[in-house]
Amino acid sequence: MKAGDIRGLSPEERQQRLVDLKEELFNLYFQHEIGQLENPRKIKQIRSDIARIKTIIKEA
Repeated sequence: MKAGDIRGLSPEERQQRLVDLKEELFNLYFQHEIGQLENPRKIKQIRSDIARIKTIIKEA
């Protein structure tokens, strides 16, 4: 997810996207622990998206 895409969202949509990403990250960690995660790079990507959204929320 790019910063321009995030800025195009309403504040409510940003908060909802943040909640969804946190839930997805939790599920990925769980899959990683039980050995079912196919793409470990996905965890880093989700963490970056969360940080990007939090940064843009703080800008506003």
